[in-house]
Amino acid sequence: MKFIHLSDLHIGKRVNGYSMMEDQIDILQKILHIIQQEAPDAVLIAGDVYDKSVPPTEAVTLFDDFLVQLSRCSIQVFVISGNHDSPERLAFGNRLIAQSGIHLSSTYKGKIESVVLNDEYGQVEVFMLPFIKPAQVRPFFEQEITSYTDAVRTALSGIILDSARRNVLVTHQFVTGAVKCDSEELSVGGTDNVDAEVFAPFDYVALGHIHRSQSCGSPKIRYCGTALKYSFSEAKDTKSVTVVELTSPAQPPVVRTVTLQPLRDMREVKGNYANLMQKSFYENTTYQTDYMHITLTDEQDIPDAVAKLRTVYHNLMKLDYDNTRTRTVSEVEAVSEIESRTPLQLFAEFYQQQNGQPMSEQQQSFMQSLIETVWEETV
Repeated sequence: MKFIHLSDLHIGKRVNGYSMMEDQIDILQKILHIIQQEAPDAVLIAGDVYDKSVPPTEAVTLFDDFLVQLSRCSIQVFVISGNHDSPERLAFGNRLIAQSGIHLSSTYKGKIESVVLNDEYGQVEVFMLPFIKPAQVRPFFEQEITSYTDAVRTALSGIILDSARRNVLVTHQFVTGAVKCDSEELSVGGTDNVDAEVFAPFDYVALGHIHRSQSCGSPKIRYCGTALKYSFSEAKDTKSVTVVELTSPAQPPVVRTVTLQPLRDMREVKGNYANLMQKSFYENTTYQTDYMHITLTDEQDIPDAVAKLRTVYHNLMKLDYDNTRTRTVSEVEAVSEIESRTPLQLFAEFYQQQNGQPMSEQQQSFMQSLIETVWEETV
């Protein structure tokens, strides 16, 4: 049996003020093309369908269109809620929609939903466990539940696995040891960690929550990662769709990936302003349309740098400086004899302590003019 494993679509997400909707429309169409080529038996979507619990209308419409197109492929689709989703909203109408092969997990109520599928090797049972916290599990069990590992282990204890079947779990949690990205929302101190050993009985665990594709101690416990990059910590990553094939119950899953090409990539470049604005630097690249993080190495700040750089790098998301000033971390010392110094002298000393160099004549002239203007307006 063949599965396509997806997660963390985060439909409706904005990154550094930029809407990702156009990019998400594009990548979902590319995913649909892969699904049509691969012809899987089922698609597993492991949570964080939306970026917010109350998603914008255009996000809901996009996911609705995606599900409609999946239903036309005559395959089973399993969708659970993640920590960004509202399980109640996501699962609205799930009993009616299930007739079309679209299975949406409802709010956890002490029981894990499952669906049994069949192929030439026998039966495969797909279990759906949405994102849960200890507080959501405690009301249904008498034993003490203090950690996320306790919560997941206890929730899973409520099901009886048939060893004659191949058992697949779709869930959304942070497995201890997984490599994180800046775009994820995790608890401080790792209090939401779940030990991988609780998933050992399953033949494949389709995980969501972590944005970088990876296996967790075993090829059968896997994060597929996001379809798009949502932070510059992922700039060097290659995004993909995970394809999983299960044969006989005695055989481990065969896992491979199909690379996804985004509409716009995320890239980081570094250099001085003059070099970065030379046509020879960017003309044979996709920098002009990609989402860019630029780090300028100029010692002096470039006036209106963002606006100027965007004339070339149209989707500049982030601008930093790496120079003597930014590499020197120092506290501004108290100024002595403050009463005997002019405002310009005070500012000049502050500037030098902050920037590691004195003001230029041009800067001093400008500041003196500004000080005189302010003084005149307040008199």
